[in-house]
Amino acid sequence: MGKRDNLFASMRIILPQQRDIILELQEEKKLVPQPVVEQDELEQFDYAIRDSARNDYAITVNWWKEKKPNLGTLCSFCGVVKYVDTKKIKIVNVTEVVWIESRFITSVIAD
Repeated sequence: MGKRDNLFASMRIILPQQRDIILELQEEKKLVPQPVVEQDELEQFDYAIRDSARNDYAITVNWWKEKKPNLGTLCSFCGVVKYVDTKKIKIVNVTEVVWIESRFITSVIAD
């Protein structure tokens, strides 16, 4: 397609509603089902999380966040664990505090 054939392509007008729908469709394409985590991995995560809380060192926690039924995005946060129970953890860094449900954690990396 030459420059002459594409003369009006740059002049397309997109309404704000159309733009929002296009962006929403692009975001939906990025959604993934919740990853399956094996029991031995969960035990390693638990050990690293509790060790971070006990020894006050930073870890990176990756987790799945549900956006639609059975579909979501993968998130990541680096900080020190300040609270742990069977259902959630509290992880803190210099600027933010994040609460993460334990059942959604997909990996834990000791920094």
